[in-house]
Amino acid sequence: MTTPQTIETLRQVSVATLATALFKRGLRNQVIQDVRPLGLKGRNMVGPAFTLRYMPAREDRNQLVEFRNPKHPQRHAIETCPPGSVLVMDSRKDARAASAGDILITRLMVRGGEGIVTDGGFRDAPSIAALDMRAYHNRPSSPTNLTINEAIDINVPIGCGDAPVFPGDIIVGDDDSVIVIPAEIADDVAAEAHDMTAYEDFVVEQVKAGATIIGLYPATKDENLEKFAAWRKANNR
Repeated sequence: MTTPQTIETLRQVSVATLATALFKRGLRNQVIQDVRPLGLKGRNMVGPAFTLRYMPAREDRNQLVEFRNPKHPQRHAIETCPPGSVLVMDSRKDARAASAGDILITRLMVRGGEGIVTDGGFRDAPSIAALDMRAYHNRPSSPTNLTINEAIDINVPIGCGDAPVFPGDIIVGDDDSVIVIPAEIADDVAAEAHDMTAYEDFVVEQVKAGATIIGLYPATKDENLEKFAAWRKANNR
């Protein structure tokens, strides 16, 4: 189980840095493609994945009456996603119909959801952007999901924006994008990303002061590592 310390560490690192840490481990496709944040919140979204899978809609199964069913998977996912978790939707990379709207997403927020991600679209996008919860989608979309997709299963392995997502994987979203960290390596990846972030902050200071990136980024000269060690100690990093 991912520790609270890991969750807090992941709030302080970028998706780009995490992507590099995962690439070092041979994982190349963990960034969810073609999703964008609705509103900039100034904080990372971090939490375990709770998933919802859509499939192509069949017309006789997807009429508005389906929403009267209290166990309808879309509604049921909103009402059962654990507090602190990120609801991740496999919407087949199809934004022609909305994966959800502001009422459902507001309910998720009130229940303590950490955030929501779809590789489709959301309706009521301006209202969702104003909520105090991170949300990511492909683009705004107005038609009900029933016109294109059928919500079919909850908390199963899915693909979202070409990234594999297993229930419990750690989802991190910043102001750029969203990444999926396999749960079993999240602690190690977070610790490495913390150290990488410290070095990147040091590099930015050096570059702003006029330093060349050769031998600095990446660190191939011992003198830069020595400078970094001193900088880290002085800055309590």
